[in-house]
Amino acid sequence: MAHWGGAAGGWSNTGHPSMQRPSGLKRSVDGWDDDELGRVYDHSVMRRLFPYLRPYKRQAIFATVGMLVAAVASNAQPFLIGLAVKRFIANDDLAGLNRIGIALVALAVIAWAAQYIQQTTTAYIGHNMLLTLRTQMFGHIEKLSLSFLDRNEVGRVMSRVQNDVTVLQELLTTGLLTVLQDFAGLALVILFLMYLDVELALVTFTVIPVLVIVMAVWQMRARTAFIRARQSIAIVNANLQENVSGVRVIQSLSREDENSRRFDRVNSDNLSANVEAGRVTAAVMPVVELLVSLATALVILVGGIRLLHGDVDPAAGVGTIVAFALYVQRFFDPVRDLVLQYTQLQRAMAGGQRIFEVLDTKPEIVDADDAVILPDVRGDVVFDHVTFEYLPGVPVLENIELRVQPGETVALVGATGAGKSTLTSLVARFYDVTKGRLLIDGHDVRDVERHSLARRLG
Repeated sequence: MAHWGGAAGGWSNTGHPSMQRPSGLKRSVDGWDDDELGRVYDHSVMRRLFPYLRPYKRQAIFATVGMLVAAVASNAQPFLIGLAVKRFIANDDLAGLNRIGIALVALAVIAWAAQYIQQTTTAYIGHNMLLTLRTQMFGHIEKLSLSFLDRNEVGRVMSRVQNDVTVLQELLTTGLLTVLQDFAGLALVILFLMYLDVELALVTFTVIPVLVIVMAVWQMRARTAFIRARQSIAIVNANLQENVSGVRVIQSLSREDENSRRFDRVNSDNLSANVEAGRVTAAVMPVVELLVSLATALVILVGGIRLLHGDVDPAAGVGTIVAFALYVQRFFDPVRDLVLQYTQLQRAMAGGQRIFEVLDTKPEIVDADDAVILPDVRGDVVFDHVTFEYLPGVPVLENIELRVQPGETVALVGATGAGKSTLTSLVARFYDVTKGRLLIDGHDVRDVERHSLARRLG
């Protein structure tokens, strides 16, 4: 009962509980842990990414400064508009209005330049960091034992090298500083609101508890929906890879129709999962817009009542209301952005977790500390009571005794799965024997350096 040949040979570990070894990649429905998939921020991932950022400290400083300057330049504009209404329009001061106009244009140019610096530097940092990560993953996977690929479908491993690295790249090149800029902008808006009018600021903030409740409920729904969407596309990728790799076996067994039906099922699940995720995302945006309208209405209502009662100077009151109406929009802009960035953050943190999970996986076939270089061989191969198991408790070869003399040719004949390829794989030490010894010219293959063994095999 050999499992050599993997999915192309008709074997797959999909849905097979016995294949879920602790040393394999974490698995749930899609092969990975649900909690990790649902996190929006994972400190362990960010901590692991910082060493990759170290060579680009200067660019990171430029990007951060650009982000802060852009946030200040953008959020100062409503303040100047309110100032123009209060001081210059009411007094017919054309020179003052000209100065405000020039200042607004200057702020727009500064914001554009700062955002250009931010985006170009973050793109440079992100692409270079991900180049290093992808190169490391490729080199590491090349060194992993074949048993790793036996336990983990190639489609899922490829998803980690390609898809997970890509979503992490999107976070590093666009998403991360965008989120930070949103928080910086939110803080600036709060400061401007409190500076302009504390009473109206408190009126604006009355919608925050409603927003917090809505976002908390939405986050729970969104987490479940996005987890299902992520899992479904992983299952589709794995199914597609297995069918493409095993197309020869599929055609030889005339299973095209059955495999098409199975693929249709997982593809339909992926469609429904993504439609549901889209519905959840779409549901929250109208609520945010409703809160924007509510906060604006409250500001105009309270400010208008104060004007009618003569509690404030008319020009100053109108200017403050105009500035507040503009700042209410700015106050909720970061909320909109964070809703749109939620999926990206979740996918990026999950992708980072899976990337480092692969990099942390250790090869099972390694040289012993006292391994020696295998000298030129005569070709005396001995299987000394060899037992081998791909899965614990499921022997593929049992108590094999075989000796192949130098220059001798031996043909291995047997049914598919009898263990013919497994015998040759053990000679090349793609796997270690479970019991017994495999000797080449009297040297146990576990006691020689793998590199020297590979050089002696032709």
